[in-house]
Amino acid sequence: MKLESLCLARETPVAAITLNRPERRNALSLELMLELIGCLEQIGRDPEVRVVVLRAAGKAFCSGHDLSQLTGRDINEYRRIFDVCSELMLKVQGIPQPVIAEVQGIATAAGCQLVAACDLAVAAEEAAFATPGVKIGLFCTTPMVALTRAIGRKRALQMLLTGELIDALTAAEWGLVNQVVPQAELASATARLAAKIADASSLVVSIGKQAFYTQIDLDQPKAYAYAKEVMSMNALAADAQEGISAFLTKRAPRWSGR
Repeated sequence: MKLESLCLARETPVAAITLNRPERRNALSLELMLELIGCLEQIGRDPEVRVVVLRAAGKAFCSGHDLSQLTGRDINEYRRIFDVCSELMLKVQGIPQPVIAEVQGIATAAGCQLVAACDLAVAAEEAAFATPGVKIGLFCTTPMVALTRAIGRKRALQMLLTGELIDALTAAEWGLVNQVVPQAELASATARLAAKIADASSLVVSIGKQAFYTQIDLDQPKAYAYAKEVMSMNALAADAQEGISAFLTKRAPRWSGR
């Protein structure tokens, strides 16, 4: 597919997507979001890709929605933008492969939402995060969905109601990112995390990712009822039997993806 706002590089088993609007601080225009959805769909169908890294060109990771597209339009045009944004966030979590955000600068508003929607995130020490919509009269309501699920009610509300930036170490303490490293080590730290994930069975990782997001909002009895059925089916998979056998015989497993 032709990409104008993104760059895609594949070094199997990792696919790296780069937001490539540095002159606009990688703002999520409608066109960029549609490209990213299409790119994720394409990767999701590729069994050779085990992990996706989402990074950005320039000094900012993502400044949120392209505000030039949020003036002087009618309700249906606004609905279209936020429909596509919601579809994008669900697509990040809906593809089989884990998606790691590699955050080198600010991630604000829908950019912060994008980090929160990713399965994992590694941030540079200089990175910062905010949901500042309240300051310009447009509350970060859709970013709130991902943010609340990542860091909880009180911390999310603090970010949403004040619009203030939090630094990378605070983001890690709150659970918005997994790891904070010096800027010079960002790419290598992300690559190490991706390699650890890629070392496992792609089938089992995809089963686990889907199960995680399915059970997370269920009450506990329903979550267990669902999880035990998934685990029972997982036990029938060739990779499960191979992994157990390899562990018992003290050898490295040979994954087949089945």
